[in-house]
Amino acid sequence: MSYIGRFAPSPTGPLHLGSLMAAVGSYLEAKAHDGRWLLRMEDLDPPREMPGAADGILRDLTALGFQWDGPVVYQSRRLEAYEHALGQLQHGAHVFPCACTRSEITDSAMAGIEGPVYPGTCRDGLAPGKTARTLRVRVEAGDLGFEDQLQGPIHQDLARDIGDFVVRRADGCHAYQLAVVVDDTWTGVTHVVRGADLLLSTPRQLHLQTLLGYPRPIYKHLPVLVDAAGEKLSKQTHAAPLDLSRPASALWQALHYLQQSPPQSLKQSSIDDVWTWAREHWQPDAMAGLSSVEIA
Repeated sequence: MSYIGRFAPSPTGPLHLGSLMAAVGSYLEAKAHDGRWLLRMEDLDPPREMPGAADGILRDLTALGFQWDGPVVYQSRRLEAYEHALGQLQHGAHVFPCACTRSEITDSAMAGIEGPVYPGTCRDGLAPGKTARTLRVRVEAGDLGFEDQLQGPIHQDLARDIGDFVVRRADGCHAYQLAVVVDDTWTGVTHVVRGADLLLSTPRQLHLQTLLGYPRPIYKHLPVLVDAAGEKLSKQTHAAPLDLSRPASALWQALHYLQQSPPQSLKQSSIDDVWTWAREHWQPDAMAGLSSVEIA
């Protein structure tokens, strides 16, 4: 099986060190397997997107020496594909309309691993006078597991831990969980290398892959960068943009936090020298079982 990996940033702000770690890790994994590395812009959430961020991310990746294979995929141009997948789910009676607001769900739900567990209010039909707001996919009780190449065996019971989850939002946007499995399958992705903050999303994606008859990629979830309080470094927490006046130093930092022990001398080298060293010394097993690393 030919290796196809990808990096899929959201254009909600400039590239920062945490997202660079995911880019570097996925890129080096693809290169280590003589594979292809694709780039996808996950621009499906207009209210959260920053004008110009998508072009800025591409400029930053280019300045850092990344070379992707094929054209950039923009999710905003793939709405027809997501609608087609929703049609397949509807044909199989795997989705249902839901009229519940977030506050209504919170008031009547048990706590799950990522917030309130949907209590199934609209599963058997909308109450009289209610209007559908979202589309949810049905889940069933039972263990759903997979072996992550870094984090080990992962198990979830979607009914207990998550509940029936949204695949089309109240604002009409397609949900991340649906779009990511459609696009990974369409582009032939065989290996998903991304941050461990998305580890808990993976069983939902496996469920959708099964319902849609899609192949299951191999998963490898890298440690995410956190602050002293254990909060993930992200655009939402005002993570600082990368300082690309010294691109080799930025790459060195990413390799350092990915537990690769790059020599200090690389900070002053060219980006070509950094990439040459990184490809020759890439050791993903150094991150085994590590879901986060604290920024110094």
